[in-house]
Amino acid sequence: MIGNSELIITPSGCIYHLDVHPDEIADTVITVGDPGRVPEVSKYFDRIEHRKAHREFVTHTGYIGSKRLSVVSSGIGPDNIDITLNELDTLVNIDFTTRTPKEHPRSLTIIRMGTSGSLQEDLPVDSLVASTFGIGLDNLLHYYRFENNAEEAYVLNDFQNHTLLGGNPIQPYVAEGSVRLLNHFSEGYTHGITVTCPGFYAPQGRRLRLPLAFPNLVDTLSTFRSGMHRITNFEMETSAIYGLGKLMGHHCLSINTIVANRQARTFSENAPGAIDHMIRKSLEILAGIA
Repeated sequence: MIGNSELIITPSGCIYHLDVHPDEIADTVITVGDPGRVPEVSKYFDRIEHRKAHREFVTHTGYIGSKRLSVVSSGIGPDNIDITLNELDTLVNIDFTTRTPKEHPRSLTIIRMGTSGSLQEDLPVDSLVASTFGIGLDNLLHYYRFENNAEEAYVLNDFQNHTLLGGNPIQPYVAEGSVRLLNHFSEGYTHGITVTCPGFYAPQGRRLRLPLAFPNLVDTLSTFRSGMHRITNFEMETSAIYGLGKLMGHHCLSINTIVANRQARTFSENAPGAIDHMIRKSLEILAGIA
């Protein structure tokens, strides 16, 4: 039995942070960082059956045709992904009455719909990226027992050799997205590696007033190659979703709208419109996946 301090269930029978009951989560879950983006996704549902909100975590569950979907806001960063992924998994794979893992685990389809910065000049603002791998420059996955498959290990070794970021104070990790899901998101999406950073400013090579410990980070990442793979973009969630999702047995894919091109130093002139295009296009594909 999992103790009360480890699995926190509210008096209304909901998981602690998301404040959602197990019956209120669909098998297909869309994660977004911004709580305000949740209604921007769910407005395309044919009907909504549940609306919940607690802190930065907003959840809407409903239907497109006969397809049941949930959209959940996580807030920003790998630490919030730790909460979101663990609580989504708990909702479907732990019995709240006995406080024990269920005998037959349930696998979710988890799609991130986010925004990101391009690291390649030929990947312009307003374009869409579907991530093949997530490389984490944060430390979240080091708190879990995670083992790479052969391809992940190969990419990680190449990355460490190229960037020289392996070791203190950064220990990169890599996790692969769902190949099954990636195959559905091909036309209109660029495939590439996404780097996940633990912050928005210095961890992404932005200098305002403070000096940078890694002043050449953007150029170092943009010139990385491993076989046919290159780094296309960076943001703050993908590697954490891929790593935790893999450990938990869920199918995960990260989709991002490019709102900034760090090589060309450009920013989208209509980011809301580009994000809406990503949502509509991706929902149409998701609605058709059995």
